[in-house]
Amino acid sequence: MRATLRAAGPPVLFVVALLALWELWAGRSTSRNPVLPAPSRIWRAFLDTAPLLPGHLRTTLTETALGVLVGVGAGVLVAIVVSGWPFARRVLHPLLIASQTVPIQVLAPLLVLWAGFGLAPKIVVVALVVFFPVAVSTAAGLQGVDVELVELIRSFGGGRAVLLRMVMIPAALPGLFAGLRISLTYAVAGAVIGESIGATSGLGLYIARSQRAFRYDQVFVGVAVVTLLSMVLFSLVSVLSRVLCPWQRRTDRST
Repeated sequence: MRATLRAAGPPVLFVVALLALWELWAGRSTSRNPVLPAPSRIWRAFLDTAPLLPGHLRTTLTETALGVLVGVGAGVLVAIVVSGWPFARRVLHPLLIASQTVPIQVLAPLLVLWAGFGLAPKIVVVALVVFFPVAVSTAAGLQGVDVELVELIRSFGGGRAVLLRMVMIPAALPGLFAGLRISLTYAVAGAVIGESIGATSGLGLYIARSQRAFRYDQVFVGVAVVTLLSMVLFSLVSVLSRVLCPWQRRTDRST
């Protein structure tokens, strides 16, 4: 409990102080800056629109989850190919870099025009956001496998299955989770961007409608929900990483 309080106390106190200063400043400058509502007004907007949020949240969470699954699957597959075949690395590496040069804000409208207003374009946007960090981090983990450990397993007669289970997967998991933690901070934002361009439900649609109605308090409600959702997903991946990679935690402690 003491360790938790030491870790969570300073950021919580900082956020509380920041909200208090925001409330004081916004209360004095509402007439001059109507697009920055006070936290109390944002809270009232949240209570007013709370019945609408679960449906939008469910849509965004579904798109994010499916996009993450597609992005992780494609990223791990490409990482295995790139780390195992030097020729594939030379061919695919420029394509990996090129896939990240097109901004999502430019690509999302094209995907909506091509695939319609359903789940498909949002899933593709999220998958593209997740794909690159997962592929690069997982490939780095696979390429950093200890050669002496591989030779030791082979000297005891271990085949491909044993080598994969005891060496390759443990080496790739920390990189996979590192890339997933990085990409999840942008995955929800990618889904929201796709929804704001064309959708029938989702937090992006909620924010876009509030913006068009000049309800900036509701815009902040949507932004807060997106932020909390990203933090929850990031925390879940961190917990999963600790469970599946206990040796990594011991290494960090010793370091």
